[in-house]
Amino acid sequence: MQLTKKIVPLTGAIAFAIAGMASAQEQVVRIGHVGPLTGAIAHLGKDNENGARMAIEELNAKGMTLGGKKVKFELDTEDDGADPKQATTVAQKLVDAHVNGVIGHMTSGTTIPASKIYYDAGIPQISPSATNPKYTLQGFNTTFRVVANDGQLGGALGRYAAQSLKAKNVAVIDDRTAYGQGIAEEFTKSAKGAGVHIVTTQFTNDKATDFTAILTAIKAKNPDMVFFGGMDAVGGPMLRQMKQLGIKVRFMGGDGLCSADLPKLAGDGLEDDKVVCAEAGGVSDADKKPMEDFKAAYKKRFGQDVVIYAPYVYDALMAMADAMQKADSSDPKKYLPFLAKIAHKGVTGMISFDAKGDIKDGSLTLYTYKGGARTKIATVK
Repeated sequence: MQLTKKIVPLTGAIAFAIAGMASAQEQVVRIGHVGPLTGAIAHLGKDNENGARMAIEELNAKGMTLGGKKVKFELDTEDDGADPKQATTVAQKLVDAHVNGVIGHMTSGTTIPASKIYYDAGIPQISPSATNPKYTLQGFNTTFRVVANDGQLGGALGRYAAQSLKAKNVAVIDDRTAYGQGIAEEFTKSAKGAGVHIVTTQFTNDKATDFTAILTAIKAKNPDMVFFGGMDAVGGPMLRQMKQLGIKVRFMGGDGLCSADLPKLAGDGLEDDKVVCAEAGGVSDADKKPMEDFKAAYKKRFGQDVVIYAPYVYDALMAMADAMQKADSSDPKKYLPFLAKIAHKGVTGMISFDAKGDIKDGSLTLYTYKGGARTKIATVK
């Protein structure tokens, strides 16, 4: 009996030591992801989270070694509800959790205030979808984005409205968020420069459901196009009410509008060729196969189609991991310089950044909707 008592703790100690040795050979790298997982645009936030999860699973399946130790990637995902105050709260939570990097946030209104917190902590942040130029104009060396900004997006839409769609008189609506206001201002600037007359500018908010007053005011101005700066959750119902009020003009918007869910949200308000929108990204024909392969893998993994940003989240996370590999370290201070100089071939194209952290040579893809499906018009630079 005494012999047994002596052996049992010895065996336990050996097992503990072996487990310790095994864990010492493996390091956990925690990547934070933040997006709206609740609220009106939760479908977009979940799409982003899925893109991050695909990248994490692929990295772990392939295996990576840093500093001689095998790496296990873990995703620390948080919900900012598309609310700036909530965004700063979860950003601090990720900093306190000592994440090695952050992919997010989704909207400009949440990404910009959170970026100061990550910068102060020295944690690299890559947004897959925030387009307001202010994000990368703050002088933070930790901020990056993998999509074109509002200057490029709004500018392209303004020129397209004037030159290709021959718009003369346009009404502009924005939802007063950093994203909606930013893209509406850039569109207005570009459209005016191309000779378009802005007949009225109206405002709503990102929680609104009734647009009767602003649409009635717009109808009285008799525009030949309406531009909306905001997300699909507001743009869809707005299209329904435009039809009810007999406003039969084209409806234009940016990437927040340009989702696979818009037909469901707009219902019978989405007529063929009525909507023209642009995604802050997109691939040329030469890069089409990697994107199509990603979309097929995504559908197999999650049982649904990509909504908008999942491929950009995937590329952002993979580019961050690539920088870690080049630095042979997951320490933010060590891999940050490599991230700033990265040239990563992703499913959305080449990921590399300028001195501010903006994507170099960012693409834009113009879409319309036909038969209830999003249909590509062209990819432009």
